[in-house]
Amino acid sequence: MAALWILLIIIAVFIFAAVAIYNGLITLRNRADNAWAQVDVQLRRRYDLIPNLVETVKGYAQHEKGVFQKVTEARSQAINAGSVGEQGKAENMLSGALKSLFAVVENYPELKANQNFLMLQEELAGTEGKISYARQFYNDTVMKFNTKQQVFPSNIIANMFGFKEKEYFEIEESAAREPVKVKF
Repeated sequence: MAALWILLIIIAVFIFAAVAIYNGLITLRNRADNAWAQVDVQLRRRYDLIPNLVETVKGYAQHEKGVFQKVTEARSQAINAGSVGEQGKAENMLSGALKSLFAVVENYPELKANQNFLMLQEELAGTEGKISYARQFYNDTVMKFNTKQQVFPSNIIANMFGFKEKEYFEIEESAAREPVKVKF
């Protein structure tokens, strides 16, 4: 009789451990999804600023159509990116296009003194910082989620219930690793 109780206790411990591991995986997956949503919010904010910035620069630099088109196309690709990897590639393109736009601005001192432009620059710089923080938080959460799926005994539960690793939000191009330089 005592052996039966011991067996039931052992089974109960294993069941509770499996439930705790499963719930931990669910929590981390939801946290990673939430962190990506926060990255997305900041990226959308950036995308909303870009048309205003382009229009402000257009007023001073009418003949720079190639730069404006490049920024507009890069923004469109970033908005329509489907996966985290596609988003990273699109962000590389957008960062490069914004650098070209700010290089054009250097040729127009009166534009650099325009209050609307200065406000947009400041807001973009703040948004870049928020994107960087949100990206770091997302990648940290993904690391925890992926690690939990790979270690024993969590990997058994993760495989049983079909948990998939999440993709990191990485910037591949070394020039894009630098933040967009905003000069006042």
